[in-house]
Amino acid sequence: MIQTKFQNCIEACGKCAVACSQCAVACLNEKDLEHLKTCIQLNLECTMICDVAVKVMSIDGQLSEELCEICADICERCAEECEKHAAMGMEHCRECAEACRICTRICREMSAA
Repeated sequence: MIQTKFQNCIEACGKCAVACSQCAVACLNEKDLEHLKTCIQLNLECTMICDVAVKVMSIDGQLSEELCEICADICERCAEECEKHAAMGMEHCRECAEACRICTRICREMSAA
């Protein structure tokens, strides 16, 4: 596999996308979906943006840094929302928020580099 200067960011975005997808599915299996709508929406958006970021960074795309900044923004929003539900005992939201926070940090470092 070709190593790019974005390797850490690619790995963080990949892990975040998986965590967000799993969180969205877990949220859909909760009893009270009404209070989880925003969480599910952000999980899906974060998954998609992280997936695109991985693909663009893996080819050392010209807009990789800008995409990292967008990725950091959605990850931060997703983490904030998931943390609300994690505080109510939803383990899947806690795990998702953790992956999003890591991805936010690494993406911000990459976009600032």
